[in-house]
Amino acid sequence: MGKKNTVEQKRLDAHYAGQEDWLHWGPYLSERQWGTVREDYSPQGDAWGYFPHDHARSRVYRWGEDGLAGFTDRYCNVCFGLALWNGNDSILKERLFGLTGPEGNHGEDVKELYYYLENTPTHSYMKHLYKYPQAKFPYGDLVRENQKRNRKEAEFELIDTGVFKNDAYFDVVTEYAKAGPDDICIKISVTNRNTKKAELHVLPQLWIRNFWSFRDMPFKPSITKNEGDKHSVHVKHPYTGDYNFYFEKPDQLLFTENETNDERLYLQPNDHPYKKDFFHTAVINKNFRLAKKKEEGTKFAPYYKRKLKGGETVVFKLRLTTETLTEAFSSDFDALFTQRYEECVDFYEGVNQIENAEAKGIQRQAFAGLLWSKQYYNYEVEQWIKGDPKVSTPPESRKSGRNSNWKTLRNHDIHLMPDKWEYPWYAAWDSAFHCITMAYVDPEFAKKQLLLFTKEWYMAPNGQIPAYEWNFSDVNPPTQAFAALQIFKIERDTVGKQDIDFLKRIFNKLSLNFTWWVNQEDRRQNNVFQGGFLGLDNIGVFDRSSGIPGNAHLEQVDGTSWMALYCLNMLEISIKIAFEDPSYEEMATKFFGHFIFIAEALNKLNEDYEGTWDEEEGFFYDKLVFEDGTFQPIKVRSIVGIMSLIAVLHISKETLDRLPNFKYSVNWFRKYRQANLKYQVIQEFSEDSDLLLALVPKERVEIMLKAVFDQNEFLSDHGLRSLSKIHEEIYKIDINGTNYEIKYEPAESESSMFGGNSNWRGPVWMPFNYLFVTAIKEFRDYYGKDLEVEYPTGSGKILGLNEIRNDLMKRLLSLFQTDEEGNRPVNAQHDQLYKDANFKDLVMFYEYFHGDTGRGIGASHQTGWTALIANMINEIY
Repeated sequence: MGKKNTVEQKRLDAHYAGQEDWLHWGPYLSERQWGTVREDYSPQGDAWGYFPHDHARSRVYRWGEDGLAGFTDRYCNVCFGLALWNGNDSILKERLFGLTGPEGNHGEDVKELYYYLENTPTHSYMKHLYKYPQAKFPYGDLVRENQKRNRKEAEFELIDTGVFKNDAYFDVVTEYAKAGPDDICIKISVTNRNTKKAELHVLPQLWIRNFWSFRDMPFKPSITKNEGDKHSVHVKHPYTGDYNFYFEKPDQLLFTENETNDERLYLQPNDHPYKKDFFHTAVINKNFRLAKKKEEGTKFAPYYKRKLKGGETVVFKLRLTTETLTEAFSSDFDALFTQRYEECVDFYEGVNQIENAEAKGIQRQAFAGLLWSKQYYNYEVEQWIKGDPKVSTPPESRKSGRNSNWKTLRNHDIHLMPDKWEYPWYAAWDSAFHCITMAYVDPEFAKKQLLLFTKEWYMAPNGQIPAYEWNFSDVNPPTQAFAALQIFKIERDTVGKQDIDFLKRIFNKLSLNFTWWVNQEDRRQNNVFQGGFLGLDNIGVFDRSSGIPGNAHLEQVDGTSWMALYCLNMLEISIKIAFEDPSYEEMATKFFGHFIFIAEALNKLNEDYEGTWDEEEGFFYDKLVFEDGTFQPIKVRSIVGIMSLIAVLHISKETLDRLPNFKYSVNWFRKYRQANLKYQVIQEFSEDSDLLLALVPKERVEIMLKAVFDQNEFLSDHGLRSLSKIHEEIYKIDINGTNYEIKYEPAESESSMFGGNSNWRGPVWMPFNYLFVTAIKEFRDYYGKDLEVEYPTGSGKILGLNEIRNDLMKRLLSLFQTDEEGNRPVNAQHDQLYKDANFKDLVMFYEYFHGDTGRGIGASHQTGWTALIANMINEIY
């Protein structure tokens, strides 16, 4: 059964047909709202220092909410999340703890164990696992130990503290099953994994986002007891309407207000004692005297205290619904969870009917993580700069500080976040990759998400797409056109729909963005581009976004490669639209011509520009160009140079025959620019053949692939590295009397550049590998057996590109698969723990991976672009 015929797909179709709003509620609650730019109102822009974790339990947020295993409506008005207490901690566990950027020896990092197990596109079924230690949570130890360590040392993780020894922890499984779009059943199953009895306090929290402290509302929302029912409360809200929240008999009912505790934070008197952190005080001090007096509020929890025997599981049932129910937890309640789980399994069987059970499990967890990473994101820059009517205005420095030139940006949407704790804000190029994987399970959401970045409340009037909230003006790679094509093809191949209207909409807006790139990033107007860091934080010997030494500018191979790929993507989109609307044929010709000029410039195919190709070393290198026109190559062998291989497009003869005007233009370029070309950019083309457009000519492709497939350079057991291993010997360069250097760092970053939390100096990154295997397919489709190379270099084995492509994808999949000894490379740092029966099937999709061992590094739940492994699993099997 394909996914088109599944119950879940029918729900999704009903949603997009406007029949039932199945996406009204979802896992849209952030995992970290503190320490974000949105919540920072400091004069100096110190987001981490202005709103630390210690304030989060006592201080109201302005732009969102956060919680543990939570969900909310699409505008984050009413929120649900867990609070737990093991009897030993100094605070309730109601949000995930982690180190700030300055605290960690490799930047910010969440220090918790949690896993996304299941999720469907409509969030009709969701499952989350949190592992809560029974000993006192080692907040201080995690901070102190990491601050002791230098950048060359590994991070000190929660597992390393020993709190999970002897299985002294609780498995807390939170499941959601929707009985209807506005009827959410919740089941919390807690298991004591220890052999000894242990106490746990459980507070399933329902609360209302605080708008009333900042701006006028029609009325203040409330949560009140339902008359005549001791086991339910009523939610009244001007924006969501009314809901009832049902729960089983608790030990106590706790109410408070979602308002700031001024006394604790600022030593100012409170107007009443019922503040945001009131539950912490009542439960930990075992003092419920004040709690018993309050019977309504804007934050509520039924409070349960349980002692669990070794191995025992207890279950808590809850329900949030617009209905008034006489029996909320009948036998139908439990049956619903079984039914929704089975529907979840059926849906993913339809996505990929593979027989390899392990690969199937990895793929489903990748999809689950992607869907759990949906988050409500609210940031209106002009309002943020001006401040709110009911509170004091921000400092004057805000008017000329961070993001002050983005006053038209007004974000109020659901986003697929890179990581809801470490990166609880979108990054433009990350989002494009997220949408490519999302296309397999919910192509409509993927298309809408990608189009969001082209809306007038995102895209700047000059056509620039916002990068990320720390600096919207920074430049992320232009991946939107690439993603649009991948989404279009996936939807075409999986459900048979060719959405030309989507391509038209994205094409028209991206034409503005393309023009912005040409005007802003081609300083010498020679079709060789800059762009700054382009998402590759520390890939260079210096910060490529600012402070270029010697009053020079950097002509970047990757910037030029991205623009060449952008040209080809826009060209291909034009062609697909032109089949239905011939007027777009002229746009295909426009982008074709621009691509030719870029290819000529990069390869030194004319007499007016030196190019970036090094004939002696057979590689593309960035060039530092000084004011007097002299230049200095920076001979670092990295993915910056390999990026030149991703700009490639195969166009069939049949396509050319359907577009006679475009075919005429191709022949004109071939004939009249031939004299200027040392190498063929329009490769091996005649009037009666297919066409290959590649930024790198065939002769140079073959030379470069020797380095790419060399295990002593880029090829690792688990994919392609981001920096050649030859740089184990430090590369040094003198620029105007100042020494710069770079070396192969296969693991965490040894540089503090861009916060030091990401590393492009050796590790394996999934998005780059995905781009590469996609490009290889284009070369394969054109050359077939006419292009075979040694793989790995030096092995003596000559393979075709299809075999190489499949092997690369299998290497990437091996990151998550168990080997003969039962170890997954991704868990290399904690192999023994992940052999435990309660850990062995849990897979984490890290931000990037050790260049030699495959160990997971960086953001531990980077289930955005790392979820691309799900796409590759589809292709492998």
